[in-house]
Amino acid sequence: MPSLIDFRRRIRSVKNTQQITKAMKMVSAAKLRRAQDAVIAARPFGNSLRAMLANVATASKGAGSVEQNPLLAERPEERVQVIVISSDRGLAGAFSTNLNKAAQKFCVEDKAGKKIEIEAVGKKAKDYFRRRNFAISGEIFGVTRAPKYSHAADIAKKVIERYTKGEIDSVYVAYNEFKSVSTQKPDVMQILPVPLPQSGDTTDYIFEQPVEQLLETLLPRYVEVLIFRAILESTAAEHAARMTAMDAASSNAADVIEKLTLYMNRVRQASITREIIEVVSGASALE
Repeated sequence: MPSLIDFRRRIRSVKNTQQITKAMKMVSAAKLRRAQDAVIAARPFGNSLRAMLANVATASKGAGSVEQNPLLAERPEERVQVIVISSDRGLAGAFSTNLNKAAQKFCVEDKAGKKIEIEAVGKKAKDYFRRRNFAISGEIFGVTRAPKYSHAADIAKKVIERYTKGEIDSVYVAYNEFKSVSTQKPDVMQILPVPLPQSGDTTDYIFEQPVEQLLETLLPRYVEVLIFRAILESTAAEHAARMTAMDAASSNAADVIEKLTLYMNRVRQASITREIIEVVSGASALE
């Protein structure tokens, strides 16, 4: 049986770990508030841009030059690019594992027989898919720590260039959608070819410039916004998952400390009882 000093060392070690998990929970809670505000602010902008695109698409129906836009060109899916937005660090429960499994299921089942290339945004995605021998087309780290629009613009520029050149036939982004502090939902969204919304305003618009020129500017920006929104959603979901995981770890540490303290008291009582018995037995032997 462990001695009292062993129990004290173990309790001290667990208390130190508990202090770390509590500090990480506080940090994640502070970051979550900012990330959640960013997501809430980005959603109306993305919805407005989508509505604008729907209106332009509805007003430009029948224009042959619009259908020739390279970002709208649909071709048989043989080479599929999947952008997986995960985290760079662990200690967030099943946050990255659930996302990577959902992305793998999409690649293996939904896109079975296709040539899949992974654009890994985050070390967890890179490590997961590299171990499973997926083709990695690129690696980007540090995005979710301090998400910037330039990150999304760089990723969008790369995939748009590859899609325009015909190196890939479609592009999807896999990310964790932020639902609430306790709920994060893995999702896969198509971004290329740009899925034009079917319903839009029936107002007859008069464009100051040709529709094809308007779409040449609007479609790349729309792809950037989709990727940036996915990054913001993943960032908020990561902080929420880490805060929940650290809260559970702190509670578990408290339970361990309570059990160790109980065992230590039992060992101490047994030691005191044994010493009393020895004293009494020695005194009886002298009589």
